[in-house]
Amino acid sequence: MSVPLGRRAAAEALGTGLLVAVVVGSGIQATELTHDIGLRLLANCLATVLGLGALITLLGPVSGAHLNPAVTLASWCAGRRTGTGPSLRDVAVYVPAQVAGAVGGAVVADAMFAKPLLRFSTHDRFAGHLWLGEVVATAGLILLVLGLERTGRARLAPAAVASYIGAAYWFTSSTSFANPAVTVGRAFSDTFAGIAPTSVLPFIAAQLTGAAVGLTIATMLYGRPAPVDTAAAVPQLASP
Repeated sequence: MSVPLGRRAAAEALGTGLLVAVVVGSGIQATELTHDIGLRLLANCLATVLGLGALITLLGPVSGAHLNPAVTLASWCAGRRTGTGPSLRDVAVYVPAQVAGAVGGAVVADAMFAKPLLRFSTHDRFAGHLWLGEVVATAGLILLVLGLERTGRARLAPAAVASYIGAAYWFTSSTSFANPAVTVGRAFSDTFAGIAPTSVLPFIAAQLTGAAVGLTIATMLYGRPAPVDTAAAVPQLASP
């Protein structure tokens, strides 16, 4: 990869932080503007779709715009035998950067709306049907990201990934977190978009399970990527 790892890690931290700021901030704004839960979710969804598409477009050329440990891990697993995708060293740097950025994004969102900083969420999301929703949401995301890459259509990732996440807001019971870093970040905001710390680990377990399912389906549908020269590998576009 031609971009130094430090710059790529900074892009991942900044991008994930901005993504969480969009999710949490729009949730706070929606709560202050209306008491209708459906309208709140719609506003939160639209802001997330637009923000996510913009972030992938902006940061894709720098780091691949994973902004999501599940995407980073799936990309590494998919390409570890063929020299494609991120290296293990990239994973070890990307994931902490994404988590740190997510926490920072939640704090910034709370600060913008004069909410208490570093206050854990009390929004309980501890239920089996929500975990299933996260498995489905994350599996679909990973399948989409890998499918686009393996069919030579990674350029469509900004629109395709943002559209999928927008749809998954509504067709999954969990409103599609589909991102371990974002899940951790949202635990630091006691607002509409938050998640209680006691609900975080089951959500992450479901997301990693979904990532494995998505990776398996992608391999079944598209096969394994052909080996390439790792020195010439280009980071792939991905997301939430």
